[in-house]
Parts: sequence; structure tokens; C-alpha cells
Amino acid sequence: MSKTADIFIIGGGINGTGIARDAAGRGQKVILVEQGDLASATSSSSSKLIHGGLRYLEYYDFMLVRHSLRERETLWKIAPHIIGPLRFVLPHHRGLRPAFLLRIGLFLYDFIGGRTLLPATKSLNLKKHAAGQMLQPIFKKGFEYSDCRVDDARLVILNALSAAEQGATILPHHRFIRAARKDGWWLIDVKDQAGIKIQFKAKALVNAAGPWVDEIQERCPIPIEPDSSVHLVKGSHIIVPKLYDHDKAYTFQHGDGRVIFAIPYEQDFTLIGTTDVAYDGAIDAVRASEEEVQYLCSAVSEYFKNPVQATDVIWSFAGVRPLYDDGSKNASAATRDYLLELDAPDNTLPLLSIFGGKITTYRHLAEAALKILAPYVDLSRSNWTDGEPLPGGDLPDRQYPEEAFKRFNAKLEQDFPWLDNAIISRLAHAYGTRTYDLLGDASCLSDLGQHFGTGLYEKEVQYLMQQEWARTAEDILWRRSKLGLCMNEKEKQSLVNYMAAFYH
Repeated sequence: MSKTADIFIIGGGINGTGIARDAAGRGQKVILVEQGDLASATSSSSSKLIHGGLRYLEYYDFMLVRHSLRERETLWKIAPHIIGPLRFVLPHHRGLRPAFLLRIGLFLYDFIGGRTLLPATKSLNLKKHAAGQMLQPIFKKGFEYSDCRVDDARLVILNALSAAEQGATILPHHRFIRAARKDGWWLIDVKDQAGIKIQFKAKALVNAAGPWVDEIQERCPIPIEPDSSVHLVKGSHIIVPKLYDHDKAYTFQHGDGRVIFAIPYEQDFTLIGTTDVAYDGAIDAVRASEEEVQYLCSAVSEYFKNPVQATDVIWSFAGVRPLYDDGSKNASAATRDYLLELDAPDNTLPLLSIFGGKITTYRHLAEAALKILAPYVDLSRSNWTDGEPLPGGDLPDRQYPEEAFKRFNAKLEQDFPWLDNAIISRLAHAYGTRTYDLLGDASCLSDLGQHFGTGLYEKEVQYLMQQEWARTAEDILWRRSKLGLCMNEKEKQSLVNYMAAFYH
């Protein structure tokens, strides 16, 4: 393992891995450290959407919406296996935003972002539309618009994989301790999982630690106080058994000005979220509170015919969003845009700290970060990540990603007729073309080894440990996949035991 880098990155979420991928692809020697598993915090706790942020229009954040909308189809094309189109139904609520305002917002949403593949907005008669049948009869009019779904944790993993394949060193379970400028280098102290101290050297340091960004800055002594700080906002989601059979998502307006999503999730479930609550607790112990769970249940029950109860919730998750502190007292109004803050005394040894951002704009953020770092490092090429597929996304005819993925899935079913189609679909969505690498020369179920339950076999577990840095059952069941939703406790424990024996 090399201990010297051009760019050293702290943080293994979407921004850190996105910058690592972009920089490594431009010839930089990159080292990235993450204190836990990749995507183990905010980046796996999103609403699982690539979207422009329709409600941000109300705060006149037009540039953020434009950048986000432009990224939707770019990301869809480079990762057509983990990203796909999703139609949202927005019922008109008479007591809230007027219908004409919704029409104006959706008109802007359709046209300011260069939409070409996703279908346009249309008006709905909810009395006749299938999505309207699930709603209370007072909702008669609505709109249908487009955004995209994403497997957020896998998006992080794929960026890390791409970075590693271009020479970056990716080190999960390595905790950053401190850094200081000395003798023309950043000297960076890190502890590995065994508690052994390692020192690295780098010419540039990137603080992509998300909600820990302020803490990391304090461990990198700089001559002046930083101009910016992070505003921590907790967003919680709940998962309930599938509430309806059609494939549309819902956007529900709430009386407090927020919008709540209800989204088809992992075939058998519905994801509901999110909240916006100012947070000052322990970042590594964030949980959805009982109040947030009840808030989400109550919010969607104003719309659905059949109320959602807290007792219906089978899983919940929460993440702390590291928003740039723009002085907003209302957590919902705080900007989701990012700020990149550079500290480079004497124009050398830069420290770049990242405040804010959203998963949709991570690639754009990475390009902006490298533009700032360009005077300090020798970039071998210009922007490139908008056209290069992420691992597994190299499908033929990616310019039409939805059709390309359907053809690919059909080919997998043809090539592996002995494997259940539901398993094939899950593998195709998770690994894309690398499903062939995972399955290898297997020709029957017994070739896949031990079955842990719900279609998870030993061969996939080995692939995840060897290729995707998985070390624990939690890494596999809740980040590399969401099979933890379906497995019983006995099945989960068998995976825990298997992986513990492997690593010990």
C-alpha cells in the first residue's frame, strides 16, 4: 500500500468517492479513508432519488434545480442498472398550494433542466387514474411528473470501484486522526481497524467527511477560522409493507410546507419520507424518533384511503444531512446546494472542505472540486465522468438506458435459465454487466454454494467481500443490498457466522 498521494480524501460517502473516481481518472494518485463502511452514514440514508428537488423552486433555488435536473439523465446513462425512471403522482390539495402554482412549478421543472428521455408532466383525473383509487375521494385532480430512483449506497460503491480500478487506494475502516503541513507535505495520521497508526503524505487534502466536516477541520490546523460551517439536519424514513400494486410514486403536500414521498421499494415495500429536523446529537447514533415516525404516518394518512399506522413500520432509517449553514432558521428552507471552501496559505498544500450537497449533484460537485484543486495538482485530462459508465453500467445502446436494461435483463434470463427470474432481476439491478463476473462459470444452483436465504448465495457473498469491501453482514444486508428486509433472524445469523469465520 502506497503511503504517498497527490490527493488524500477523508470520507467514503458519495462526495468523497465521486471525487476519488474523477481524480484517479485524471491521473492523480488518490488515497481515500473512511472510518466505517463505505456509504455507512448519510449517503445510504437518502430518499433513493435522483431528482431536481421540485420544492426547491419555492425557495428560488433555480440554479440548484437546473443543475440537478441536468444530472438526472446523465447519471441514468452512466448507471442504467442502479438508476431508472420513476413517475410521481402529485395530488392537488385544495387547502395548500393552488393548482396554477403547481402547474407553473412543473412547467419549469420540465424545461429548465434539458429533459430529453424522461416523459413530460401531464394532468390527471384522479377519479379515473389507477393511482387515484388509493387516495381519499376528496382528491380529484393531480399531476404526474418524472424523476429517477437510485440505489444510493450502491452508487457510492460503484464510484469507489471505478476509482480503485483507475489506481486509487480505497481504505474503509480507517479513521482519520489529524493532519498538519510540514516540509512541503500534508502529514496525515490514520488508525486502521486494528488501531495501528499509519502516516500518509499528500500534496492536497480533501475534507469530504459529510456531517463530520467541522470536526475534521479542527484536526487540520489552519491559520484562520473557516468562513463556513455545517448545519446538521436529520432526515428520517420508514418502510412499510407495500401499500399499492401500481408502479407510481406519490408526492404529498403537507400543511407545514414540506412534501412527503411514498415510493415503491424493493418489490414488496413502500418507502415513506422524509423529515427535516435540526440535529445536535451524536452523529454516529442517529435514529428515527417516535415523533418522526408518527409524523410520516400521519402525513400520508391524510391522503391514502387506508391509514398508515406506526405498528405497520417494519424498518426505519435516518441520516444527518450536512447542509451548508446559510442562516435559515427553518431546516426545510436550508439550501441543498454545496459550498467548496479552500484553505491554501502561500498557494500551496490546499485543504478543500465540502459543505452541503445532495446525492444528485455529486458528479458535478466532484468536477467543481477538481477545478479548484487544478492549480495545485497536475490533472492529465478534462472533465470525463459524464460519458464513462460506472462499473456494470456498460450496456449496449446506453443512450436509451431503459430499453438497454430490459434487453440486458432478458439476456441474463436466457443465459442462466436455472436461476429464478426474481434473483436475476435483483442481480441485474445491483451489478449490471458484472453479474457475469459474479456468477462466473456457475451452471446450477449448487455451484453458487451455501444459501443464506432470500436468494443470497455464498458466491455473491464472496464477490462482495473480495470486490466490494464488505466485512460484516450489515454491510451486505443493508448497504450492498436491502435483503435485511426479507431475511429472518436465523438466516441473518448464518451470514454473520459465515463472515466472522472468514475474517477471523
